Amino acid sequence: MPVVVVESPAKAKTINKYLGSDYTVLASYGHVRDLPAKDGSVDPEHGFEMTWEIGNDSKKHVKAIADALKDDNALILATDPDREGEAISWHLKEALTKRKSIKKDTEVRRVTFNAITKAAVAEAMENPREIDAPLVEAYLARRALDYLVGFNLSPVLWRKLPGARSAGRVQSVCLRLIVERELEIEAFDPREYWSVKALLSTPRGQEFEARLTMLAGNKLNKYDLENETQAEMAVQAVASRDLHVKSVEAKPTTRNPSAPFMTSTLQQEASRKFGMGAKQCMSTAQRLYEAGHITYMRTDGIDMAQEAVHAARDAIKARYGDEYVPSSPRIYKNKAKNAQEAHECIRPTDMAADAASLRLTDQDQKKLYDLIWKRTLACQMEAARLERTTVDIGSKDSQVELRATGQVVLFDGFIRVYEEGRDEPQDEDDSRLPQITEGEPAAFARTGLRPEFDKAGQKDDAVIESTGDRNGKAVIGGGDAVLALQHHTQPPPRYTEATLVKKMEELGIGRPSTYASVLSTIQDREYVRKDKNRLIPEDKGRIVTHFLLNFFKRYVEYDFTAALEEELDDVSAGERDYKELLSKFWRDFSAAISETSELRIAEVLDVLDDALAPQLYPPRENGKDPRACPLCGEGSLHLKTSRSGGFVGCSRYPECRYTRPIGGDAAEAQDRVLGYDGEDEITLRSGRFGPYVQRGEASEEVPKPPRASLPKGWAPDAMDLEKALTLLSLPRQVGTHPEDGEPIEAGIGRYGPYVKHNKLYANLKEVDEVFEIGINRAVDVLAEKAARRGGGRAAAKPLKELGEHPEQGGAINVLDGRYGPYVKWEKVNATLPKGTEPADVTLEEAVALVDEKAAKSGAKKKAPAKKAAAKSTAAKKGTTTKSTAAKKPAAKKSASKTTTAKGKAAGG
Repeated sequence: MPVVVVESPAKAKTINKYLGSDYTVLASYGHVRDLPAKDGSVDPEHGFEMTWEIGNDSKKHVKAIADALKDDNALILATDPDREGEAISWHLKEALTKRKSIKKDTEVRRVTFNAITKAAVAEAMENPREIDAPLVEAYLARRALDYLVGFNLSPVLWRKLPGARSAGRVQSVCLRLIVERELEIEAFDPREYWSVKALLSTPRGQEFEARLTMLAGNKLNKYDLENETQAEMAVQAVASRDLHVKSVEAKPTTRNPSAPFMTSTLQQEASRKFGMGAKQCMSTAQRLYEAGHITYMRTDGIDMAQEAVHAARDAIKARYGDEYVPSSPRIYKNKAKNAQEAHECIRPTDMAADAASLRLTDQDQKKLYDLIWKRTLACQMEAARLERTTVDIGSKDSQVELRATGQVVLFDGFIRVYEEGRDEPQDEDDSRLPQITEGEPAAFARTGLRPEFDKAGQKDDAVIESTGDRNGKAVIGGGDAVLALQHHTQPPPRYTEATLVKKMEELGIGRPSTYASVLSTIQDREYVRKDKNRLIPEDKGRIVTHFLLNFFKRYVEYDFTAALEEELDDVSAGERDYKELLSKFWRDFSAAISETSELRIAEVLDVLDDALAPQLYPPRENGKDPRACPLCGEGSLHLKTSRSGGFVGCSRYPECRYTRPIGGDAAEAQDRVLGYDGEDEITLRSGRFGPYVQRGEASEEVPKPPRASLPKGWAPDAMDLEKALTLLSLPRQVGTHPEDGEPIEAGIGRYGPYVKHNKLYANLKEVDEVFEIGINRAVDVLAEKAARRGGGRAAAKPLKELGEHPEQGGAINVLDGRYGPYVKWEKVNATLPKGTEPADVTLEEAVALVDEKAAKSGAKKKAPAKKAAAKSTAAKKGTTTKSTAAKKPAAKKSASKTTTAKGKAAGG
């Protein structure tokens, strides 16, 4: 039987189903060889020779393939149809040849299929080919470049920037995009402007909104109303005039569907609609592909096979009717100059199968398949036909003019199935207008326009929260029918994973197979964090980016990286020699590494300090030197590094220990002297991990003065001497535990407020409890924690003790549980019947309940305690039996006392 090798067991299972027992289908479990993570794995001095080794996890998989080849001397390499898949096939052939499993007469064939369906697999088996050498060389070039950059640049980072973990050819450029966007946001200066709108009514009583477009006979531009005074004058100008409809214009328009998915657009849409990260999206798509539900998911192509196009048109006709099928198929062309991945788009393998018919149990797979299916059908559907209406309303003296816009969907077309999401909200009025006739009056509506504003024109808190605009304000006139709204220009939004992938694609950086791994790497390295789906650079990421921009600028330039990607595409097309490409790159890169390696850390920090100066030391409102230390007033601020990233510190360290994060300057307002406790100065400071209070200064006698971080919810602006001293007094001794006399303390730790007894910690809900909790409450909280830790047995106090089980032995008690009172015997818990009071339960009733529960649950009963048998056993075993029997009651008695003592303490 020929041996067929694919990457994953899931894919192997699906293909084996199609090929049957005539083939042996095995999985390689991804790549079987890799470059060892050590210096010298790529040797530039000897023609960029690369040393490969089989991973420990892969040895057993290679052996399994080699063993299978002993029975049949034919190998079919059926890995994925892209560069990575070609590389896996090449690695397998090389590794099997090296261990002599592939002989001179071994038939080795390469087959590819874009979808794992019976027809696609059968067709691939009938059309084998050789391994694509240019595609493999493009992989080798890319792998060598990434290795040379990573293993030569990363050590420079480690030595010059403590805490920096790595740099990469694509990841560093991706990080630069995020950091530069953050700098744009920080440098953004918002501009105030106002708009005016009115709520009008037709003679038939139908209301509609219109915005002011002309004032004093002149066209009103976006920023013409600059302040509240001008806005108020505009409101009065509109409210004081009679208005009429000057013109009504309706224009037909059409909207065409989006192209089918490729890797980048799938990641973008999954992020917009489901909040899926790139890694999660690709992992889910991989499982759908391996199950045979979709075509290959790593592609920069948007072409669709002709049979798929016809299948989509048939499915549309069957589901929605002839009117939704365009007269001719829609054709989409690839945008990529040299699409080295699988050329077809991402689509369902069966156009007639929707998500419900597949019965997918995994919710992520179900959502993603539904998205792909809808997008694919929509891309072959008829365009949507709309009618856009524009209504101009003006005064008789032509001093003011307003405009209302709206649209009507005449035929929904593809919109019936799918609409593409948007990364950012757009200013587009899609509302539907009532019937409006040219020449008729437009009266001010009575209902008003200001539900979100109070009488003073201030925006309601809920609206502020939903819009994010905290400067919202209004000027109201015309009986609430005319409204001026305050706006501020907004900075560019932070990248999401979706918008970042889109930007990388536009710049030509990276390829479909790299997006997910690059985004994961910069987050794993703690260069970037994701907050509410937005990517925010950490201080460490800023430092690394500016280091690379100042010392390796060429290698993080967008044009250089994109040009290198194009050269790699030329290699994959067989138009460029990959070793010449490597040699050209290495010549300049190694020179830059050598030059930077000679620099001292202090020199590097000086350069970075100057480069970051506009962000680190913005001008102060009081006109003082922005580099002057705000705490001691004598030292100057300078950029410093640590293993946790970069920060700004005072030059007088260790005499002055002022520090603050490099991101933003808000911390400077927090650092101040709060007062004195005897001779010690109590100060509020800002550190890399947030604000804290400190007693005194560091010295030889006291190298680490007492500090306390501000707990969550404590605003630095509200800190005073009394609060600071309270924090510095922690941990506070509450009292001694009634059982053992050991102290109980209350304090604030890394996980919040707590009480502590010996090694037992119990969390408190509120910070204020640390200063207020008494001994009785503290013992209670600790007992509850001990009960949770011990499964609830230690602190559970019986509601009623009924005695011993008459046949089996062991105490039977009535306890109060999460779901109501219950009877407990050994490990059997039996809930009391509804309406039964715990105090009324008898031993006989309890025995009946636990025996019934034990029988239902299959709990093993103890053998009846027969006296004769006990005596006989005791006689045979002698003192040993007596000793054992004597210990059991004592142990039970001791446990009972302990429980009672804890119960009394908790209740005290």
